[in-house]
Amino acid sequence: MKCAIILAGGKGTRMKADCPKVMCNVIFKPMIDYVIDAVKEAGVKDICVITGYKHEVVEEHLSPDIKTALQEPQLGTGHAVMQARDFINSHKDDKILILNGDGPLMDAETINKAYDYHEENNNSITLISAIVEDTEGIGHIKRDENGTLLRIVEHKDATEEEKKINESNAGCYWFNGADLLYALDNITNENAQNEYYLTDSLEILINAGKNAGAYVVENSEVVLGANDRKQLNDLNNIMRRNINTKLMLEGVDIPCTDGVIIGKDVRIGNSTVILPNTIILGDTVIGDSCTIGPNSYLDNATVGNNVILDNCKILDSTVENDVDAGPFVKVRANSVLKKGVHIGNFVEVKNSVVGEGSKSAHLTYIGDSDVGSDVNFGCGTVTCNYDGKNKWRCKIGDGAFIGCNTNLIAPVEVGEKAYIAAGSTITDSIPDKALSIARARQVIKEGWVDIKKPYKEKK
Repeated sequence: MKCAIILAGGKGTRMKADCPKVMCNVIFKPMIDYVIDAVKEAGVKDICVITGYKHEVVEEHLSPDIKTALQEPQLGTGHAVMQARDFINSHKDDKILILNGDGPLMDAETINKAYDYHEENNNSITLISAIVEDTEGIGHIKRDENGTLLRIVEHKDATEEEKKINESNAGCYWFNGADLLYALDNITNENAQNEYYLTDSLEILINAGKNAGAYVVENSEVVLGANDRKQLNDLNNIMRRNINTKLMLEGVDIPCTDGVIIGKDVRIGNSTVILPNTIILGDTVIGDSCTIGPNSYLDNATVGNNVILDNCKILDSTVENDVDAGPFVKVRANSVLKKGVHIGNFVEVKNSVVGEGSKSAHLTYIGDSDVGSDVNFGCGTVTCNYDGKNKWRCKIGDGAFIGCNTNLIAPVEVGEKAYIAAGSTITDSIPDKALSIARARQVIKEGWVDIKKPYKEKK
């Protein structure tokens, strides 16, 4: 059985964040979420997260199926793993993965290749390593002249010669459970930082006659983490590039990637075009042959086929096939735009269903409403859904025609194929096929301006 321990106790002082470092975002998602996703995708069933700084923030964020152990105070990576001793004891006959919670680029493929290497070589410990250009601050992997692993030297404890070694420890390991327990019992804090290094477990197990190996990754980017905001920006750029590249290879058209940010969980169909300055997040699903953007923002949206969203903000809502929306459209939570709907500039839809083929070309608010099919909203229509205490719904029947500058005072019902004259304020329900006029009669007073002189006369 595979299980995992994720180290997530660090404060990240150089990040200068109010939250634990693992809760800093990459593409609007905490780094630890990417790590957990990769671990689960690799087939690991049982996970324990080691928390520390502001542990309650991490614990509240994690799903209930994930165990936690608190490291307080933080005395190094070895000390962190020691806090999970009960978890390790329950898995002493299993394979235990240990990795950092601030490594969002680590993927399931790398985890499983390292696991296969661990099993094939009958290792007690297998670490993941990478060949890097910048050796500052890394854990240097020291080998003998035959390439056999000897130990890991932390940069602060390394000699000048050891600091030149460019094989870096990624902080990700596979252990046999019982061997991990043995190593933890023998780790000391005799080093420059007076901390318990998990890296010392390699030398401990080698000296005990155990097999040890290092799986060297082909792409060194998967082992990158972030200690400050600049490095966090680097992770964002790499993640954004990786996601966009994957989508393009799957048939999504991104002609210019400027400002295009797409979350890892987003799914997009073939021949859909994503235009610049578009952000797509959450569990958004977009169909085939759509045009999204420019300057659009989608979060947890479901979008059908052949949809155009130009300068739109779609939140927690569904947009069905053949919808044309924008520019400057906002669709708020729990809304549905049915097939063939047209929503034009400066229209907002909130908690409403807009029926098939209905149109609202411009300057309209549709809130808490059930709108039928083939309804036409004139410019400036407002559903007045809030009375100061409660929200109320409007119901508008199929084929209704609503004139410009109409106010619908909810709760009110407009019948099928009913007409509302422009400038009306509707407080009573309207029968099917009726015309409703709710405005004062026009009055003209000849010569009023000359008599009243409402303006200031020029001298």
